[in-house]
Amino acid sequence: MGLELISEHLSGLILFRPKIYGDERGFFMETWRKDEFDKIGINANFVQDNHSRSQQNVLRGLHFQWDEPMGKLIRVSRGACLFCELDIRHNSPTLGKSLLTELSEENNHLLWVPPGFANGFLTLSETADVQYKCTALWNPKAESAIDWNDPELGIDWNLGNTKEGELIISDKDKVAGSLRQWLARPESKLLSV
Repeated sequence: MGLELISEHLSGLILFRPKIYGDERGFFMETWRKDEFDKIGINANFVQDNHSRSQQNVLRGLHFQWDEPMGKLIRVSRGACLFCELDIRHNSPTLGKSLLTELSEENNHLLWVPPGFANGFLTLSETADVQYKCTALWNPKAESAIDWNDPELGIDWNLGNTKEGELIISDKDKVAGSLRQWLARPESKLLSV
């Protein structure tokens, strides 16, 4: 497979670029290969693959699941998105810190997000397809969200000329609580380093 490590962040987030084989016909790349990820210490057991499509200015997140906590291997196969990964692990030295990174069909980056992070993204292109492998099955009874615009977090979504009113946000995400509110809940203790 051949993975190029780009960077590591917040005690667990890892950004990769897979080796791409291209010629006049197009390209080929492996986006997941267990033995290669085992070599670098990511021993994930993926049980579900997801694919979402979003139009420009859609902001999703910051979503997470606490029972069973979910790790994700994320890539954008069409378009471009600005991803935000927020550390919500109760006893983490980087609790409340976030990483913003662009994933796109042009850079072909893969992002490993271990359990204990809230995930969100802003669609930068006209449309974007996001694909991610998950280490747990979706459990709608044990999912929640952190307010994407929680003032205590100070996340700079780099909206540029986009006005907040032009963002397309689900009703559920519009009423998401703060990180402080999440950490006050007993379930928050299930997400730890």
